[in-house]
Amino acid sequence: MSRDAANLPELTERQEKILALIVQKYINKPEPVGSKLLADEYPQNVSSATIRNEMSALEELGLVVAPHTSAGRIPTEAGYRYFVKRLLDRGALNADSLTPEESKNIVADFSGAPGELDSWMRLAVSTLARTSRGAAIVTAPRGANSKFKHLALLSVQGHMVMLVLVLHGGYVRQQMLTLSEVLTQDTLTEAANRLNAICDSRDADEIRALGVDNELDRELLELVARILDERDNDSTVLYRDGLTELLPEFHVNEAAQQALRIMEETALLTTIMSEFGTQGIGDVQVVIAGDGRRDDVRHLSMVLSRYGVAGGTMGALAVLGPTRMRYARAISAVRVVAEVMSNLLVAGYGYGLEASDKTSISSE
Repeated sequence: MSRDAANLPELTERQEKILALIVQKYINKPEPVGSKLLADEYPQNVSSATIRNEMSALEELGLVVAPHTSAGRIPTEAGYRYFVKRLLDRGALNADSLTPEESKNIVADFSGAPGELDSWMRLAVSTLARTSRGAAIVTAPRGANSKFKHLALLSVQGHMVMLVLVLHGGYVRQQMLTLSEVLTQDTLTEAANRLNAICDSRDADEIRALGVDNELDRELLELVARILDERDNDSTVLYRDGLTELLPEFHVNEAAQQALRIMEETALLTTIMSEFGTQGIGDVQVVIAGDGRRDDVRHLSMVLSRYGVAGGTMGALAVLGPTRMRYARAISAVRVVAEVMSNLLVAGYGYGLEASDKTSISSE
């Protein structure tokens, strides 16, 4: 079955309704779905025999499969993909999405959170895990190169000074310094003001190229440049939540093992997020069974999006679960949290976000 949504098979209206019912029933209860149950729930008066014929047709198309000799069927990877791409946005099928009230509550939770990037990341990952009822991953925003935004120098005691450095994207670094001489707070503030005036939006190399005569300024500029270098060389910062609550949802042991390994191994998780995170800011991408590209996620599905500013500082977030995940809920949760995080970066750190009237869903 081609992963290209344009190459999905053409189904009749009845076949689409039957496939949607099979997917919904199996998501709610992971047992093969029989024709009698479907006939009872089909919106029109259709016999079990007719349902069985349509189920056989869906099986020939590779959208459902009979796991054993019973007449029941379960969705295949292709069946889930058809459901997400062609059926999920239709009326009752989208009823599992977040309600307007739930979305408003999420926005309200973030508006009351401390104005610190770390607090936003922790709230984002816990909100995603809770609302999607899956495992959640959020990466801290990063730009191509770390850039200076603001510096403060605070006198602590004697020779001790607290340096507070804020970078574009929201990263904050606090570091204690021991100066060779005791300086007043006024002197420290003047030094910070001088550096703020010449360093704004510069990266490490640009800061090192600045020519200054004051010895204190030179030492501070070198320290700032080293911090920027360290930030650029850091591996991606990941926040994770929700795996414990998710594990009982796995009815295939290998799927549970895959989820555990991905959530525990930072390098692997970073690679997967980077490989599949090709969507634009605010767009939602659904990856089912690893898109046929990775065996280490072939029992799992992921719903991903990016947040931040296109071409600038960006992060990613995702919900991870079994292939029978509640897609509508996961997609709406990812979309809402991505939008909130983008708006927070704009409001809190001065980025200009190019608004889009609508987001899209792609299924690999």
